[in-house]
Amino acid sequence: MGKLLPVLVFGLAVLGFALTCTATTYTVGDTSGWDISTDLSTWSNDKKFYVGDILWFQYSSSNSVSQVSKESFESCNTTKVVESYTGGNTTVTLTHPGDWYFVSGNKLYCLGGMKLHAEVENNQAYAPAGAPQAATGSGQGDHLPQPTSKSNIPTSSAFINCGPNVFLLAILGLIASMLYTDVK
Repeated sequence: MGKLLPVLVFGLAVLGFALTCTATTYTVGDTSGWDISTDLSTWSNDKKFYVGDILWFQYSSSNSVSQVSKESFESCNTTKVVESYTGGNTTVTLTHPGDWYFVSGNKLYCLGGMKLHAEVENNQAYAPAGAPQAATGSGQGDHLPQPTSKSNIPTSSAFINCGPNVFLLAILGLIASMLYTDVK
């Protein structure tokens, strides 16, 4: 029993790291960015978005991104928006499952196809303690690279709070370590 417990503790630690959730940061439009020349519907076709993922919009300072309802998305209504972003760099954390709609703030660009529909799937392990606010290029997001430094997706992975799985593994590890010290 004395040799089994260290193996159990080590195994739980490894399992805990293996089950750690990650979020993907997607550069919208890949190297073309949020631009009228980008085929955004094709870009999003092969993507699976999950709660906790981040959409990174890179665009010229003369453009903007608006999060809108389905109706505004279909009609390219740029006046009835949920949220509007300006400044060239915008990150939006997908905080809940469902359909997310984004359009260019320029109605003509939107009519030309500069809009994005993201179907976000639930990630059971993701439980945001307090979802980060979307950053824009004018203030909090100034630390982001400028639009000229575009890269392919996914750009990065970040560790996120994974809810009950992490707590369960921590409790099991604590119990195992307590049992181990009692056996010694």
